[in-house]
Amino acid sequence: MFSIVEAIRERAKPEAIALVQKERSLSYQELFLRSDAIAGTLKSVLHLGQGRTDRLRIGVHFPSCLDYVPLALATLSAGGCFVPIPDELADEERHELLKRTSLDAILVIESAAAWVPAEALKVGSFELNGQNVFIFRLPESETAFPRGEFEALNPAFIRFSSGTTGKSKGVLLSHSSLLERITAANAGLQIGPGDRVLWVLPMAHHFAVSIVLYLYHGATTIIEETHLGEDLLRAGSEQKATVMYGSPVHYRQLVEAPDVAQWTTLRLAVATAAALDAATAQKFQARFGRDLVQGLGIIELGLPIMNLAGAQEAPEALGLPLPAYQSLLKDESGHEPATGEPGEICLKGPGMCDAYLDPWLPRNAIVDSEGWFATGDLGKRDSAGRIFICGRKKTLINVGGMKVFPEEVEAVLDSHPKIQRAIVEARLHPLYGEVPVARYIPSAEGAPTTMEIRNHCRTRLAGYKIPLIFSVVTELPLTASGKLKRL
Repeated sequence: MFSIVEAIRERAKPEAIALVQKERSLSYQELFLRSDAIAGTLKSVLHLGQGRTDRLRIGVHFPSCLDYVPLALATLSAGGCFVPIPDELADEERHELLKRTSLDAILVIESAAAWVPAEALKVGSFELNGQNVFIFRLPESETAFPRGEFEALNPAFIRFSSGTTGKSKGVLLSHSSLLERITAANAGLQIGPGDRVLWVLPMAHHFAVSIVLYLYHGATTIIEETHLGEDLLRAGSEQKATVMYGSPVHYRQLVEAPDVAQWTTLRLAVATAAALDAATAQKFQARFGRDLVQGLGIIELGLPIMNLAGAQEAPEALGLPLPAYQSLLKDESGHEPATGEPGEICLKGPGMCDAYLDPWLPRNAIVDSEGWFATGDLGKRDSAGRIFICGRKKTLINVGGMKVFPEEVEAVLDSHPKIQRAIVEARLHPLYGEVPVARYIPSAEGAPTTMEIRNHCRTRLAGYKIPLIFSVVTELPLTASGKLKRL
């Protein structure tokens, strides 16, 4: 049966450097030696490959670092299905993840093992770079999904979507689907053995597409421990990084960083995970002489859209579909809207997820009869066909028949110098049906007055889009991946 790990192993040059973190590095040969040793331990204590035909779901709770990679690969090499357990989750959220995936085993660093359920049985341990990793076996439980269908898919990976507007979905990917999507994404990224990728995102949220893609194409992944702009600049320069793949937050810090180093080897910078603002893109281009390319990363389909050709002309655009993908916008009547008008973004292409886990929905129930996947995102096209994100379909605010995308209003509020971050939501109104209201975290220098905010908005937004109420808060609800969590 096809294994993405074996596919990486077959292509790798043993002496090439796979991973770097500060003074530490692992060649591809060392990476697989370490991964194989862990896999051997897992097979032994979990009795994998000893007459078992089922695919155990193995949760991994480990800090985002160099050692995460051999640990994750080992779960797959041992014949398991890799289930990342994000470090930032609360204990109750971790227990919910265990329940919904019906986890069979957990790998967890000793210092973080207190949350593991009392009924879990410790069956073994091993050392990884001076840290003890415990192996727990969980009691067998009823699954919310059909085991036979699950096994037949050759499952490799389960990750939960962000759940920004409701209950998150357990997204299941097979080994074959992983290969399809990293191959399709690389038609745009063009990652190769000569590339050195500066890694700044959490492993638990991005490992199965990004890290797997870099390994499969023979690149070196440089893991940076902090996200301060000057540290990113210094790491990019000292490590001669050629590619950076991060969120707009990382790039905002990078463009404002003091001039501690000259980063001259960068050839590609991709922004994902949140909306990119034009000001950051323009500052990046001016400082580094490279376009900041926005991309649409989506757990169900990978990286289907990138703004490779239009980053200077339209930096805020998601861009055009990569060669293997097709896009379609659908208005309320199910048709492609006119240029500049919003519609739900629908996509079609390779690497589509194989199923949703809980409740169980196989691929043919996730896409329509023609193979289109409805993302739930609303977008519009410009005259060049580029797609711009407007917001989520579920968060659209209807003000007397006029459409308000909270994401657009939030971007304006976030650009105010006295506002750190804002969230805009709908409130029922007796006359207009709904009106937007805002909550925001003020900057360190203090909160702006309501009049200051309104004046800031008036020059950038139509009147009906301006929130009726502005409330100061100390924190905003966020998903595990840092996105705003809406009611």
